[in-house]
Amino acid sequence: MQGLIKEIRQLRNQALVSVKQAETLEQLEQVRVAITGRKSRLTELMRKVSRFPAAKRPQAGKVANEVKRALNEAIDQRRQQLETESHAQRIAGEMVDVTLPGRVRPVGRRHPLMQVFQEIEEIFVSMGFAIALGPEIENDFNNFAALNFPAEHPARDMQDTFYLDGGWLLRTHTSPVQIRVMQATPPPLAIIAPGRVFRADADISHSPMFHQVEGLLVDRRVTLGDLKGVLQAFARRMFGAERRVRFRPSFFPFTEPSAEVDIGCVICDGGGCRVCGGTGWLEILGAGMVHPAVFENVGYDPEKWTGFAFGLGVERIAMLKFGINDIRSFFENDMRFLSQF
Repeated sequence: MQGLIKEIRQLRNQALVSVKQAETLEQLEQVRVAITGRKSRLTELMRKVSRFPAAKRPQAGKVANEVKRALNEAIDQRRQQLETESHAQRIAGEMVDVTLPGRVRPVGRRHPLMQVFQEIEEIFVSMGFAIALGPEIENDFNNFAALNFPAEHPARDMQDTFYLDGGWLLRTHTSPVQIRVMQATPPPLAIIAPGRVFRADADISHSPMFHQVEGLLVDRRVTLGDLKGVLQAFARRMFGAERRVRFRPSFFPFTEPSAEVDIGCVICDGGGCRVCGGTGWLEILGAGMVHPAVFENVGYDPEKWTGFAFGLGVERIAMLKFGINDIRSFFENDMRFLSQF
């Protein structure tokens, strides 16, 4: 019996070393099964104790139970140590160093055309103009006839206008909005009509789809001087307070008299360069006093009311403002280009 007790104690010492040497929870579980499992050497020795005579059994049984309890306690302690170490390693691996600089994410910007659109609208709204919108698909009357375009006018040609079935077309300017507003609203009024327009033209300075802002003011005793004052104020707020502005006689079917509006070249400041063709001037918009025939077409009495109208291309203004030489850059969605604005 003393030999069996000695063997049990030797087994305990060996098992404690194995428990201490277990470096992972998986290894510790293998050790537990090996030293306290149903087929372990300790279980074998305890079965031998049960076969001793009753008088000798208590002493050996006490030693065996003490060894088993000591081993289970050692296994539990080692398990807690390994779990604590594993948790600490996992936390260390997931830890974020808050002292590191953050990742810079790209920030979206308003498209340069929309920046200019917004600036144009703000300038005219501050002068008392309201914003009016209309459909992009129009009829011939609103787009041409009501604006005093004769039947043989080149603008009506197929190579200039996108015609649709049923007598409809894609509007070639936003002037139809002015017609719709005058048909629905008695004077006086002051509006701008921003929006997309469509013409069959495409090169470095023209696009089949582009943007316009057209303006209309109708009241009693409106003069050409009022038109000049509004457009001079616009040009100087858009391109600088010292920018020179001039008006040149021109012709449009819907205005009489008509004028082209130029500003001093933004590249050479009037000195003459390739962009302005050596003249020192750049055209920015067309304007004039509303033709009496247009008033008659919408039911206004031209003997009572006078007014002026103007129209500008947003792409043209943006190209001059930002020094862009190809209109197609606005529509290519190249982030290298767009990120500059």
